Amino acid sequence: MKKKQRAFLKWAGGKYSLSDVINKMLPKGDRLIEPFVGAGSIFLNSDYKHYLLNDINQDLINLYTLLQTKPDAFIEDARAFFTPEHNQSEIYYQYRKDFNESKDPYFRSLMFLYMNRHGYNGLCRYNKSGGFNVPFGKYKKPYFPEQELNFFADKAQSATFVCESYRQTFARVQPNDVVYCDPPYVPLSKTASFTSYAGNGFGLDEQADLANVAEEVTSSVDKATVLISNHDTIWTRKIYEHAEKIKKLKVARTISQKGSNRKKVGELLALYR
Repeated sequence: MKKKQRAFLKWAGGKYSLSDVINKMLPKGDRLIEPFVGAGSIFLNSDYKHYLLNDINQDLINLYTLLQTKPDAFIEDARAFFTPEHNQSEIYYQYRKDFNESKDPYFRSLMFLYMNRHGYNGLCRYNKSGGFNVPFGKYKKPYFPEQELNFFADKAQSATFVCESYRQTFARVQPNDVVYCDPPYVPLSKTASFTSYAGNGFGLDEQADLANVAEEVTSSVDKATVLISNHDTIWTRKIYEHAEKIKKLKVARTISQKGSNRKKVGELLALYR
């Protein structure tokens, strides 16, 4: 059995633990398209000839493109920030400030990785004016994901990275393409809304529109398949009612820092074809 590959980024709602289940539901095809690639666990643990990977977060896509094109230099430069002197709150907040003021994609990519590993719980969050605002994480020794970075850089040679809206990505679907969607999840409660991942909300209108576009594409493009993951709620069951197949499962949530507070929640996978 192939060893499962972890993403090099810590990621709220990452799909590492679910990748086996998701891959079983994804059919064979020429290309896997991910309109919400996030940390890329499905990309890393699937086996397609080509990939089209999109995310609305420009910092994420810049980082992935750099790893694809200049992996050795980037990994070497990133390593320098994983030393004890960089793991201090005042240094972290200075770098966060520098990141928010910088327009340089290379520097921002280095800082994005640094803050992902040194910030609280690996969260990725921006304020209304586009400033990254995750607090310092207070970890004893943040892990430098060298092996994971190298694996990603190798696998990225078969990928095309884009930064656009999910509708624009769906417009690229061709016959025999497989689309996996991992959108920001519908909140389970009024207070649980974890928004502003890229400075723009993904509300209930967008959730319903994503279900609509999945129906549109699978009915208009020959042999195209779309799989969407989300929380299992009355609302999501309603918007995915036209899916060919719905799989329900229970998943441990890993956003809480205390392991004991991690409850299992219902998720569903809706397959359109």
